[in-house]
Amino acid sequence: MLPQTSFFISIAFSFIAWGIIAAQIWPVLRRQPRADALRPLLMLHSFRFIGLAFLVPGVVSPDLPATFAVQAAYGDLIAMMLALLSLLLLSSRPGIILVWIFNLWGTADLLNAFFQASRAGLEAGQLGGAYFIPTVIVPLALITHGMMFALLLQHQGEAAIEDSRRPA
Repeated sequence: MLPQTSFFISIAFSFIAWGIIAAQIWPVLRRQPRADALRPLLMLHSFRFIGLAFLVPGVVSPDLPATFAVQAAYGDLIAMMLALLSLLLLSSRPGIILVWIFNLWGTADLLNAFFQASRAGLEAGQLGGAYFIPTVIVPLALITHGMMFALLLQHQGEAAIEDSRRPA
């Protein structure tokens, strides 16, 4: 089997495995108050600093395209900072706005990494020890971004009702 084929099969199976896990926890999350449901998902994204591994010589091949490595590493770092700030402010209106910003940024960052990898002709072997990031971490991150979008949209109507009940 070609290395690229193994790489893409690993990503596909990771989506399946994380999807099965997400399906098990989704019923619990969707019944919780918005902040409580978002909290564990944001906590997972507090580990997005792992993307900095793309910049560490010896972890990745010296042949790893710099355009991919820099954008993926710093995009993840910004996503991690937005996730942590979102966690800090989660129970407030600015916190929910920040979760939206984080979720949009984080999703766009991951999709951009796929685009940049394809554009640069990235080969699985160039990732070295960082191989686990796109094969294990990225599928989990994309699935949890989807879950956060669903929670944010689900609770959008509830938030509007709560706001209308507050005294002016």
